[in-house]
Amino acid sequence: MFIGDILFKFDSMEKAKQVFSEAEIRLLKEGLKRTYKERFQMITRLYKIQQTLNKASILHKPFISK
Repeated sequence: MFIGDILFKFDSMEKAKQVFSEAEIRLLKEGLKRTYKERFQMITRLYKIQQTLNKASILHKPFISK
């Protein structure tokens, strides 16, 4: 590898981190605009989904050809 390649990769990684952090900040600002009731309802939905998935089991019936 050449030093130019390394510097290019480092620069592109820094840009990606910057864009990602801007997206994170935007999502945090949107989240703070929500009321406590909306937040509670969202968390309740996620909790119910988590409980359902924890109780779920995958059953496999082997294929029997006649």
